[in-house]
Amino acid sequence: MPQKKGIHFNISERKILLRIFDIIFVLGSLYFVSNTFKFDYFTFSQENWTWALVLAIYLSVFGTVFELYDLQKSSKLEKVVANVILTCSVTVLVYLLTPFFTPFLPTNRLQILYFYFAIVLALLLWRIAYLTFIVSPRFFKKVLIIGETSNIEAIVEAFKDADPNYVISGFINCESNSPESVKFKGVKEYDPSEIHHIIKREHISEIVVASYNSETITASIYNDLISLLEMGFPIKEYTQVYEDMTYRVPVQFVGKDFYKYFPFSRSNQNKLYLFYRRVFDVVFSILCIIIGVCIVPFILFGNALGNKGPLFYRQDRVGKNGLVFNILKFRTMIDNAEQNGAVWAKKNDSRVTKFGKFLRRSRLDELPQVVNILKGEMSLIGPRPERPFFVRELSQIIPFYETRHIIKPGLTGWAQVNERYGSSVDASLVKLQYDLYYIKHRSFFLDANVIVKTLSTILFYRGQ
Repeated sequence: MPQKKGIHFNISERKILLRIFDIIFVLGSLYFVSNTFKFDYFTFSQENWTWALVLAIYLSVFGTVFELYDLQKSSKLEKVVANVILTCSVTVLVYLLTPFFTPFLPTNRLQILYFYFAIVLALLLWRIAYLTFIVSPRFFKKVLIIGETSNIEAIVEAFKDADPNYVISGFINCESNSPESVKFKGVKEYDPSEIHHIIKREHISEIVVASYNSETITASIYNDLISLLEMGFPIKEYTQVYEDMTYRVPVQFVGKDFYKYFPFSRSNQNKLYLFYRRVFDVVFSILCIIIGVCIVPFILFGNALGNKGPLFYRQDRVGKNGLVFNILKFRTMIDNAEQNGAVWAKKNDSRVTKFGKFLRRSRLDELPQVVNILKGEMSLIGPRPERPFFVRELSQIIPFYETRHIIKPGLTGWAQVNERYGSSVDASLVKLQYDLYYIKHRSFFLDANVIVKTLSTILFYRGQ
């Protein structure tokens, strides 16, 4: 039953599309301005091709920092306008202040305005075109889910949050001994016998099999899937689609064949990568200590006024291979905040002092942990170290929780830049999914991505 497939851009394709056309539109706009107006600050020639390359790099880096390539935010005009202005302002400022790699500053200040507005208008024009044509129903991917009724709500919500263009058009219950229908609004359940008809009528582009136990799939559905596969129809397994779309490993859906889902990154055993990480950690720690010496007097003053107690706070945390170490932080809570035992930290926690809120939101409370990094107990990037009490509690509830301890904990991490709060078991599950994704895929590129997203978190004042 081959059918004409609609056009759909996957998440990675749309991010590449945004980056490429950002650069094309900006360079095209500058070329137009340089040939139309009295603008000679940025010109195109074989001798100055590096100017365009540096501009493209700055645009890509600062666009990432200011979330210009976040697909959720790129689908909302008000977010796009704000992020474009921020990205362009910082890009142009840095570009003007690095004349070693870029043109020398123009004598006529009007040239700077031409340069700035040419970039802003180019990006806005392209992003409006993106919103009009790409983020529209004509490019939606319609998907049919085949799985157990118990999983459908979690699946729909996860896909909806990850990609607004990924639409679940229906659901087929694969269990032969479960007559229960779906009680989740927004998803229509179909009878297994309708599978071929639904694919044709609803223009389904893909089937996702979301079965925790493949033995529950009925023989008739299995035969239909085989016939569709033989005709070249895309059929994917849920956990892989989930991981590709959300950048998380769905541990709650991993069964007895767990080893299939954890082919951890070769970087975990790569001597060169580990050496680079250690050198980077040491250099980073030394630089932070130098900076810390300069700002500690101000923090000490703020602590005396707003915290009224000890400046530093020590606490046991679980590190690599389950070894406990003593973490160092600037104190952000009142003294004796846990007289009755360990409790979850939460949003708007009443135990956090006024100055402590500032330290947390700016992430300055984490600065003393560079001492732990220098000692080798932590790394710059990795899963955040948790307290022994919560590790014992969570490892009994969440499958594979202690797997996060196979690498050093980090000052920042993939979970921290994607999920803000971990004040419950459910939130800890989501953070574990991100942590395992990092462990599974960690590399130079993913590390750089975490660092850029951390800068974004700090700039947007999103610490907890």
